[in-house]
This record gives sequence, structure tokens and C-alpha cells, in this order.
Amino acid sequence: MLDKTIGKARVFKTAWFSKAARKALIADEELCTAIRQVMLGQADDLGGGVFKKRLDKNRSRSIVLARGGRYWVYEYLFAKKDRANIEDRELTEFRRLARIYEKLAEQQVDELIRNHDWMEICHGD
Repeated sequence: MLDKTIGKARVFKTAWFSKAARKALIADEELCTAIRQVMLGQADDLGGGVFKKRLDKNRSRSIVLARGGRYWVYEYLFAKKDRANIEDRELTEFRRLARIYEKLAEQQVDELIRNHDWMEICHGD
């Protein structure tokens, strides 16, 4: 499902996020739609490459990390009913992680995929 609005950016979900999304019944198709909205500025920009995007008909919140326009990574998912927001210390860690992701070489990304730490979504075959 390659979409022109995604362009050359690569979109991933972490293994942890994948399990949480599966449990919440959030499909990759919804994630791909949501990431296009994030790219268009339709998300809460928390600074430092960290974005919060509503999913699942506003029942869930996702934390997406992006830096340098190369990688968009669904990192964390929580239910609105369970918590209102992430804590400041979590935001600091997500920002640090976004800086690390920005510096990843293609070989490192390929290794994350091979090890099933990241799953690539929103791509065509």
C-alpha cells in the first residue's frame, strides 16, 4: 500500500507496539492512514521528533517518533481510558530515542527488521 503522501519516508512499528496494537484491534491500514495525517501536521507535536496521534476512533493514543524525515516509528500505545498523557520523564526518553533513530544507518535499520524489533508498514510489494 504505497501512498504518494508518504513519499520516501519509511514507516515502522516496534515489536512492542505491534503487540499492543494487535490487542487493541488496530490494523496496519489504520496506522498508515494516521501516519499520513501526522505528516500533514494533524497530530500533537510534542517537540524533539515526538508526536502523539489519536487512533481507534479516539480510544487510543500512539506515540510516533520521527526525526529528519527518514523514519517514522510507532513506538508506544496507550488507551485514553487508562491514562491522560505520558509523563515528562517519558517524553524526555522518547526525544532521546528519536535522536538515536535519526542517526541509524540503513544496515542498522535492516538489522532491526531482521531481528523483528521493527516491522515496516505502509509499503508496496
